[in-house]
Amino acid sequence: MTQSSRDRAPAGDGPLGPSVSPRDVDAAERLLLEGRLTVEGRLVQASNATLYCSIEHDGASAACVYKPVAGERPLWDFPDGTLAEREVAAYAVSKEMGWGLVPPTVHRDGPYGPGMVQLWVEPDPDIDLVTLSRSDEEPVRRMAVFDAVVNNADRKIGHLLPPGDGHVYGCDHGVCFSVEYKLRTVLWQWRGKPLTPEAVEALGRVEAALRDGLGARLAELLTAEEVDATRRRVQLMLKHRIHPYPPEDWPAIPWPPL
Repeated sequence: MTQSSRDRAPAGDGPLGPSVSPRDVDAAERLLLEGRLTVEGRLVQASNATLYCSIEHDGASAACVYKPVAGERPLWDFPDGTLAEREVAAYAVSKEMGWGLVPPTVHRDGPYGPGMVQLWVEPDPDIDLVTLSRSDEEPVRRMAVFDAVVNNADRKIGHLLPPGDGHVYGCDHGVCFSVEYKLRTVLWQWRGKPLTPEAVEALGRVEAALRDGLGARLAELLTAEEVDATRRRVQLMLKHRIHPYPPEDWPAIPWPPL
């Protein structure tokens, strides 16, 4: 579900004090890990419990999303209670790629127990998300590469967050990293086309990191089989150097696509 104020339940005045930018990764992670969470409202259309919060620590503050594990709806194709960790794993991959596609995300305790906490990114309301999702803009193409790496089973149009500075963030990565090929996305405009040199370089960084720090981090969040499957996806993309094709035995586009 998009991080949009239009979907937010009525709340108070929101967070006070200086905002922390998602580009300031160290400061954002520190705030998310150590800050005091205050629930301000909820995203009323989200399928899982998704709470809009303010967070404050040592003079810094921001808005964030908190998804407690206790509020996760059981799914037939993903183990119960694992969606929050998958969101954090997606952030770890995003960091390694070097594109900053996922807002700073941590796993921590909160008012309703452990869960995922992610820095809030407010999309520019003047940007048409449908048009953006159908474009050939490079930030969107990067998202398509990232989704192929994490095997995103639910890239909807509303999961794109363009703040208006030319960058595009993505949210809602709880149904990623399946061992089976389940890529389901609205970003198929590059299927079968050659990867850019930038994408090949980013994939090379991920492949190397999976043998070291990133591999160890993902092993804390995913099963060994899921980490191995991630490694194989990266290696396959580096071997063929093209954007993947839609799966033949799995719906290629999420429904609803918005």
